[in-house]
Amino acid sequence: MIIACWSGPRNISTALMRSWSSRKDTFVTDEPFYAHYLKKTQKNHPMKEQIINHYSSNYKEVVHYLTHKVPNQKSIWYQKHMAHHLIDLSEIKWIKKCQNCILLRHPKEVISSYIVKNNLQKVEELGYPQQYEIAKFLKKSNKRFTVIDSEDLLKNPSKVLSDWCKSINIDFDKSMLQWKKGPHQNDGIWWKHWYDNVINTTGFQKYYKKDINIENQYDSIYNESMEYYNYLKGIS
Repeated sequence: MIIACWSGPRNISTALMRSWSSRKDTFVTDEPFYAHYLKKTQKNHPMKEQIINHYSSNYKEVVHYLTHKVPNQKSIWYQKHMAHHLIDLSEIKWIKKCQNCILLRHPKEVISSYIVKNNLQKVEELGYPQQYEIAKFLKKSNKRFTVIDSEDLLKNPSKVLSDWCKSINIDFDKSMLQWKKGPHQNDGIWWKHWYDNVINTTGFQKYYKKDINIENQYDSIYNESMEYYNYLKGIS
């Protein structure tokens, strides 16, 4: 079984990858389209050249790898994807081979976290339009998929993970609720820059609602993000 989880940036996607990596029957892959995204967009991300040189940036080559035999003789392949790494949304037929999940986070929380380390210029950088297109494509293809809000997951990880597993016909494993502290062998090489919080955890952190005010300059991005977010929440 191949599980493709589509998240936006500044979410709990790495913690969720840790959760799945705790299962003995699961192999995990970390952001396999990152090199492709960086090469196509030439975004000036930390370690850009190292990432492009270390991983395949050929979209079709990566897709071929992701849709074939599960590595390491495991029965489940959990793939952590960033939705905004999909540049050509007309080329996503391959996701019909996967059990897809869309991982949401409220736009206020995403934007306030994103602008600490990044220059936010358009809504596509947050992944909401891409998540919307993925959902639309899967619905049109009559393919079931899961929508999870990170707030719900953090409030009750056991229930949300158990429900998810049940929906894709696998057994929930309590090992998914905890993991070993530190980096994981399948983390992308960028972990040293981006994973400073998650490597110090051994489980999902408690959810705390923050009092967030979005600056006026991000109003249009926030409002558009909310439209996508509310649509996706409505089908969860």
